[in-house]
Amino acid sequence: MTVALPLVISLAVMAYAWPASRIAPRDLPIGVVGTSTASQKAVEGLAHSKPGGFDFHLYPDQASASSAIKSREVYGAFVVTPGRVKVMEATAASTSVAQLLTTAGRQLAAHAPKSPVRHTTSSDGRPPRSGASKSVRKTAPRVEVVDIVPIAASDPRGVVFSSALLPLTMCGIAIAALIALSGGRIPVWRRLIDLVAACAVTGFTAYLIAQGLLGALPHQHVATWAALSLTMLAISSTAAGLITRIGSPGLGLSAVLMVFVGNPFSGSTSAPELLPKAVDDIGQWLPPGAGANLLRGTAYFDGNGSAGPVAVLVVWSVLGLASVAVGRRNPAAGNGASAEDLPRSGAASAPSLAVSGAATALSPAPVDHPHAHARHAAHE
Repeated sequence: MTVALPLVISLAVMAYAWPASRIAPRDLPIGVVGTSTASQKAVEGLAHSKPGGFDFHLYPDQASASSAIKSREVYGAFVVTPGRVKVMEATAASTSVAQLLTTAGRQLAAHAPKSPVRHTTSSDGRPPRSGASKSVRKTAPRVEVVDIVPIAASDPRGVVFSSALLPLTMCGIAIAALIALSGGRIPVWRRLIDLVAACAVTGFTAYLIAQGLLGALPHQHVATWAALSLTMLAISSTAAGLITRIGSPGLGLSAVLMVFVGNPFSGSTSAPELLPKAVDDIGQWLPPGAGANLLRGTAYFDGNGSAGPVAVLVVWSVLGLASVAVGRRNPAAGNGASAEDLPRSGAASAPSLAVSGAATALSPAPVDHPHAHARHAAHE
């Protein structure tokens, strides 16, 4: 324990701290409106400032770019004209990405060619008269930021669900442990129903807190509750399946998989495309990451971009529930009976044991007669 416990703690700290320390855009999908010279220079400038950081999508007009943002094809878009740089962003998709795009827009404006502005001046500072001298000065393009899909006003930084993801994950594992470790005392069908019902109730409770109390999930109420419940079911059923199949070690494996890998790799506090590539891939294939992605889609984007996360959560849920239904096989049982069948088989064999015991008690036992040996010795 002296060696193992510090090692486990060190790995846990690294799992949370390392991705957070490596946040940077990696193939972040963004849009650029138009094919003008200014737009082309904007693409070249962004690609030069952050090589490999952006995945550019070209759109003919602002309406197409706005539609792409709402459908979650891109996180934002730039409209670059000689006198203006317009940043179209969605704080609901990620406040971190929105800040990144605003900063990039200001950099584009700083390096863009300045537009000439003509104005007239008079020597005495009075309003210009006809014939006054004209001068030309150049000004940098102004930056305009437009939030296409804004986040809830009561959660301006978007930290409600990211803060609640870890407690929800731990709660899901606790539900699984309570149900799976009950053993043969609860039938399999009852355990499956208990898992689904507990996750639905927990998801509804979490929604009441996040929206009813904090106002952080303002749209698509039923779909958002379903997203929370499905996320809980994927976590709980997976943990219950592992515990059912391999016993108590499954509880520790579930904690490692969901808490120390799935939660920090989920990208819920920033965006998956801001994490290292391997972390992004792993996190979105685990229930916490898929659940966070699905919740953004249901709460702010009318379910757009939710097909992939739903598929991931359904696969984990089906595999977990199937593992619970199959049960744990007892290696000591020579006839291949499951561990859940042992109490019933033991109860069935009790009468046979009692009958055999009674028969043994009724059968005559060999009797030793020490007094006969004594009489024989006396005659001799």
